[in-house]
Amino acid sequence: MSEANKSVVEVTAQDVQGPGVVACPNPKMALWSNHPKVFIDITHEGGGKCPYCGTVYQLKAGEVLHAHH
Repeated sequence: MSEANKSVVEVTAQDVQGPGVVACPNPKMALWSNHPKVFIDITHEGGGKCPYCGTVYQLKAGEVLHAHH
């Protein structure tokens, strides 16, 4: 399986939870592809990758996170 087959999920600021994280698996994923829930930090470089399934989550262009520094 090549890297090109990995899925990329664009998230909006509304999808982001807490301090700039998204949960994977996400609600749109098929049950057969389930794995333990992990939270992926997308505040660094605008994206993050799930260590289980390789799904890449990135902030949609133009979206702004309201970070609490």
